[in-house]
Amino acid sequence: MQTRSLLTVIVAALALPAAAPAQSASPRPAITGISHIAVYTSNPAATDHYYTTVVGAVKLPDPENPKGVRYALSATQFIEVLPLPADAGIVRLDHVAWLTADAGAMRAYLAAKGWKTPARVQHGRDGSLWFQVLDPEGNKVQFLQPPPHLAPVDAPGAIGHHIIHVGYMVHSRASEDAFYRDLLGFRPYWWGGRNGQVNWVSQQCPDGHDWMEYMMTRGTSGLPADMTQHELGVMDHFSIGVVSVPAVFNTLVAAHRLGEQHDAAPRIGLDGKYQLNLYDPDGIRTEVMDFHATQKPCCSPFTASDPVQ
Repeated sequence: MQTRSLLTVIVAALALPAAAPAQSASPRPAITGISHIAVYTSNPAATDHYYTTVVGAVKLPDPENPKGVRYALSATQFIEVLPLPADAGIVRLDHVAWLTADAGAMRAYLAAKGWKTPARVQHGRDGSLWFQVLDPEGNKVQFLQPPPHLAPVDAPGAIGHHIIHVGYMVHSRASEDAFYRDLLGFRPYWWGGRNGQVNWVSQQCPDGHDWMEYMMTRGTSGLPADMTQHELGVMDHFSIGVVSVPAVFNTLVAAHRLGEQHDAAPRIGLDGKYQLNLYDPDGIRTEVMDFHATQKPCCSPFTASDPVQ
């Protein structure tokens, strides 16, 4: 009996170190969807007209940056517009942001995984919490915990109320996958391209249906020397989901709201969904897209559920 008791104690003691890390490991907090995209403006008046009249968003103060402006589509999604930095060159994208249930826990999770994070989360004037990191290619990615009491947003003129995806220029699919898929748990949604190439790779967020789109480019790093501001703006974009792109187009035409830069008419993309491209005064693309495909997509099937309105 004494020998068996001693063995039991020894086995239990040996098991403790192995169990401790499992108990102390923090799970990744939920990432439920897109919060916003932040872009630069070289002409605030023209940009204001675009986002309030063409897009139909509601102009609000920016709780994160007193120099910024928010153009809200709903209580949780918006476009943040910031002054153009002197050294921006042709770049007009500042960051993309994802909604998380717990910004502090998300920062701790990334830090525990060895990702470079700030020492603490920041506090917005509206009660929100957020922090920012760099992805493998140096793009700024923010995680935002909304305030406990969301102020309602009434945007009756908005062309849509749901930002279903954001996209930006990417050189290495494998490098970005290490961040979005391996570390954050994003999952494949669709990929496609022209002439046998992979031009677009969509990764859906782990706890929702919104997605990140890699806009694959040439070269291995940095801006290609021959890239124009328009080409970069096509890549650095956000998409508003709608039930019917043709219906939205007809509404904009009838109300004389199309703006200066836009597609001549809606078309069906290689993913089988209707889309319409609009451009803000600095060339950032707003892609109006149907929630669901009306034709079979090229290249790959959809491997996750579509976003909903």
